[in-house]
Amino acid sequence: MTLELILYACPSGSLAAQIEEYYRQSREACGPNQAHRYPPHITLTGFFHDEAEAVPGYLAALEAALQRARAAALPTITIKEMALGEAWHGLEIDSPWLQALAADFAAHAASPSRRDAIRLKDWLHVSLAYGFAPEQGPALAALASELVDVSAAVVWELRFYERLPGDEWRCHGVWELA
Repeated sequence: MTLELILYACPSGSLAAQIEEYYRQSREACGPNQAHRYPPHITLTGFFHDEAEAVPGYLAALEAALQRARAAALPTITIKEMALGEAWHGLEIDSPWLQALAADFAAHAASPSRRDAIRLKDWLHVSLAYGFAPEQGPALAALASELVDVSAAVVWELRFYERLPGDEWRCHGVWELA
């Protein structure tokens, strides 16, 4: 069976709780938007497809890439700002460290059954809301400004996910990035 896989860096701690509360209140106030289909995250790779038997190899490649990244430098993930544009609301992230980690993973994650390349992401961000009706923008922006503090305590976790039908998620591995 072919799985749809992806690599994320996800917040935990106070920031994650604030984002979850924002998701809850924004869904109640304005209905669902595209951000609600995903756990709060920074996308490090695009989706790629492989067989279930390949997952242990990906987890081993992630573990090795993380060890190399930690040996090279301390994990640095910086929230630059909260951006509240007309079509997208979220947190802009700066982390060459995460980008190097993802590139190392992609370079070393070999699988003969993978259906497509592991594509790296260069725009690091955490989406709060997108795909919403234009008239909802001001209310969503006000709610984000009220509920999400970009200076809140956060511990980032590297997570290897499988997307299931119905926007359900199975996490195959979690590594704290401290």
